[in-house]
Amino acid sequence: MRAIRNFINGESASASGGRAGRVFNPNTGAQQAEVAFAAAKDVDAAVQAALKAQPGWAATNPQRRARVLFNFKALVEQNMDELAHLLSSEHGKVIADARGDIQRGLEVIEFACGIPHALKGEYTEGAGPGIDVYSMRQPLGVVAGITPFNFPAMIPMWMFGVAIACGNTFILKPSERDPSVPVRLAELMMEAGAPTGVLNVVHGDKEAVDAIIAHPDIKAISFVGSSDIAQYIYANGTANGKRVQAMGGAKNHGIVMPDADMDQTIKDLVGAAYGSAGERCMALPVVVPVGKQTADELRERLIPEIEKLKVGISTDPEAQYGPVVTAQHKQRIEDYIALGAKEGAELVRDGRGFTLQGYEEGYFIGPTLFDKVETNMRTYQEEIFGPVLQIVRAETFEEAVALPSQHQYGNGVAIFTRNGRAAREFASRVNVGMVGINVPIPVPVAYHTFGGWKRSVFGDTNVHGLEGVKFYTKVKTVTARWPEGMQEDSSFVIPTMR
Repeated sequence: MRAIRNFINGESASASGGRAGRVFNPNTGAQQAEVAFAAAKDVDAAVQAALKAQPGWAATNPQRRARVLFNFKALVEQNMDELAHLLSSEHGKVIADARGDIQRGLEVIEFACGIPHALKGEYTEGAGPGIDVYSMRQPLGVVAGITPFNFPAMIPMWMFGVAIACGNTFILKPSERDPSVPVRLAELMMEAGAPTGVLNVVHGDKEAVDAIIAHPDIKAISFVGSSDIAQYIYANGTANGKRVQAMGGAKNHGIVMPDADMDQTIKDLVGAAYGSAGERCMALPVVVPVGKQTADELRERLIPEIEKLKVGISTDPEAQYGPVVTAQHKQRIEDYIALGAKEGAELVRDGRGFTLQGYEEGYFIGPTLFDKVETNMRTYQEEIFGPVLQIVRAETFEEAVALPSQHQYGNGVAIFTRNGRAAREFASRVNVGMVGINVPIPVPVAYHTFGGWKRSVFGDTNVHGLEGVKFYTKVKTVTARWPEGMQEDSSFVIPTMR
């Protein structure tokens, strides 16, 4: 049985408490590895390593830190095939999608390679008589990231790439469901030239999370996962004096206007709803056609496209999506499908009971389609996180705008239309953080920022881009005067620039 250990101070490290979790192959349902769960003592060991490394790393000039990230990027690209297969074997996403997971993380590393420019402060000469004012951005110290199972490469790189570039050292707590790729990334970071202790990986469950929240030397936490846990981490992390950015769940809507390019829209919807088995926080699980004619045409044309989808093992080059991550998650999705039918939605295509010959114990779910879903249904209100697409019919544009705006989640939304005025108005009015116009999965590019609204986020700073630099640094402002000759007597009046 393969053993997955913590990575602390540049080397593999065992866990002190003896607790461990099981890592499965989603294609077969068989256990493939055991992952050691860190106790509070192990988290502290990682923090101590990070504390020791941080002053020297922060004192390394930004250009030299950027060179380490350039080396890291090159090493990840050289090892892309190995990383993609390793990721796919634990997560279940197909190899091409696993490569995309890694590549989207590398795009943030590319942004972080420009950190010398992003860290430049502001300067005002002559703000007062002989007085100059300037600001600088300095690292926080030791920071941490807690990442989900669905993007085991991308989201860790979103966090540690920017944090490390800014001069911080990093503690990563990845998902215990697919933990191997994060460890491999830390090994490559050391190979790229980062000092030991700059990037550490601890595995585990709530015990490790709570140790991160409580540790006094961890200054900030970045999290991506479910909304309930995001709220827990935000509330407790801030109560412990930490900065926290906590990204939660989603229920992204796709609005289809009557004038949409239906050929392209159907292709976009199928890919966005069923790609990666729907296990994406930016998936598009709800489609909102405007008007009965649009809805009827959309449904009629979706069905044959869904029926053509090939579900296969993650290494099948012809498969469009693979299994979901665990047996428990498969059961949860199937329970939602049963609930949707019970609530009265029309189950047009049922993906339960889907199996592949030779892989009968794998965690596969066929593509599922519901029509005539109502907003009072739990299956609409809650995040399913699987290959399930729901049609919610709207009569008017106003009703379509209101649906995502009033939903508890506000991560992403898309509108499909040829009408520029409608698209502009929709983008301005909709109460959602990320908007796509004829773009089904509107994940911003790395030099912009990622973040939702409402219960999709807790905290006020987005991930990556300049918002990431802001989150992982603190501003120091200096007011300087170099006096000449004798000075006047002490003044008891507040200084001004008059």
